[in-house]
Amino acid sequence: MRLPEEPDYPPQINIVPMIDVIFALLTFFIMSTLYLTQSAGLPVNLPKAVTAQTQSQSQIVVTVDRRGQISLNRQPAQLSDLQTRIRAIMGSTPSALVVINADERVSHGQVIAVMDQLRLIPGIKLAIAAQRSAP
Repeated sequence: MRLPEEPDYPPQINIVPMIDVIFALLTFFIMSTLYLTQSAGLPVNLPKAVTAQTQSQSQIVVTVDRRGQISLNRQPAQLSDLQTRIRAIMGSTPSALVVINADERVSHGQVIAVMDQLRLIPGIKLAIAAQRSAP
């Protein structure tokens, strides 16, 4: 007894399930990296500027809140000991970028006083944080 011959179909690879798995993994990695970001500053209302540019993540952040209180990397600080604490953070690094997050309601004199203290440290580059506004 002879069995009927089956037609020869070319071998096929079904990639649809593989694409579904890849998209699921991609979604997982995208969502998980969103939770890995760190905020180095305290919440302040930054002033808006059309020419604001994004800077690389800095190590040193000085925050001046609306009441004029100063924080260094989220830790309360006094204007008088700001230099020594930043020098300790810098260690043997010859230069550092210090970002000043000043609330838009803080007096101009308070921000200038902070900048004046920071400019006395050799190798310091200053940046003032601002939100990008619509042109």
